[in-house]
Amino acid sequence: MLDLEVVPERSLGNEQWEFSLGMPLAQAISILQKHCRVIRNVQVLYSEQMPLSHDLILNLTQDGIKLLFDACNQRLKVIEVYDLSKVKLKYCGVHFNSQAIAPTIEQIDQSFGATHPGVYNAAEQLFHLNFRGLSFSFQLDSWSEAPKYEPNFAHGLVSLQIPHGATVRRMYIYTGNNLQETKAPVMPLACYLGNVFSECVDVLRDGTGPLGLRLRLLTAGCGPGVLADAKLRVLERSIYFGDSCQDVLSALGSPHKVFYKSEDKMKIHSPSPHKQVPSKCNDYFFNYFTLGVDILFDSTSHLVKKFVLHTNYPGHYNFNIYHRCDFKIPLIIKKEGAECVSPFAQWDQIQELLGHPMEKPVVLHRSSSANNTNPFGSTFCFGFQRMIFEVGEIFRALLTQGCLFENLSQLYCVKIFWLWILFFFFF
Repeated sequence: MLDLEVVPERSLGNEQWEFSLGMPLAQAISILQKHCRVIRNVQVLYSEQMPLSHDLILNLTQDGIKLLFDACNQRLKVIEVYDLSKVKLKYCGVHFNSQAIAPTIEQIDQSFGATHPGVYNAAEQLFHLNFRGLSFSFQLDSWSEAPKYEPNFAHGLVSLQIPHGATVRRMYIYTGNNLQETKAPVMPLACYLGNVFSECVDVLRDGTGPLGLRLRLLTAGCGPGVLADAKLRVLERSIYFGDSCQDVLSALGSPHKVFYKSEDKMKIHSPSPHKQVPSKCNDYFFNYFTLGVDILFDSTSHLVKKFVLHTNYPGHYNFNIYHRCDFKIPLIIKKEGAECVSPFAQWDQIQELLGHPMEKPVVLHRSSSANNTNPFGSTFCFGFQRMIFEVGEIFRALLTQGCLFENLSQLYCVKIFWLWILFFFFF
């Protein structure tokens, strides 16, 4: 049984790890993978039909905890403990929920002190006791005595006489005073861990096509040897086609990984593939996982020849490898004004702006080196204005709304037909 410290409006965790509000999805999954022997049976839940309208959820079924991530920025928004019998909880080092201590309303009042009058939801028969950044829900239908409820008591304040011994049904940790209106906060400085993240990425282009990227970067710069003096720094960098490796390293720093291409599966679609002389060297990528960007360099000239921008949708083959890249691509269209493509645009909307493709899409298959099967299915590549859009299908799991996998190592999905842009790249 996990023994966790509750910090209202901030986090839930222990000395080894901590789930912090504002934490990126990838970091939370990294914690689960690292501690897979302790935290088992994790569900990934997301909406099949409207993935941007409903939160992305990591459900720790063995421990009775749900981590709710904002569907757009994929940062932790709410921490919910829905089964307090599966976990030990403490506040300021003192337990208020354990096998020996029941989380009664008297215990909550003793541990957390006085707060505003509670809110009673008659339809759900739930009584909500709210602190700043922390809420407790008590189920009333389980009580033997019906509560005495007077809605017009004491100048509008609700009078609710709660029986002694009533225990907490659910607990929520969030930002602000209102759970229904809460939003994912900015990423805490403790989550940067020496990495650089992208706040937004603008595609630079002219009338012929894309020219490069302008990145607004976020990093936590520290004072001279003092971690407590860490401050958020905002940087702006631009990278263009034809830039050298040294230019990119100077602008973005070292990549998380360098990947050398073993083959070019799109070579056959070039005008004269049989005339191309095989190169003795392979093109290579700089992978920037926290930026959601890949940069491809020519093996001979070592100059930038392609950018890859990842949207990190659940169900994609590369899901959770990259952080979501919040890009904006201005489109050259005949209508008055300019339209932009973002990670949240649907393929039908883009076709309305650019027109339907003249040629059939290229079908892209993916498989790992250890396993030739791909449970996520194929995607389709459409070319427009020196850009290629990879369009795929949103996937759902064999379970009702998500995927159940042991220690985050297995994931089996089937596809449904609802198109979204997964990522696209330039050449």
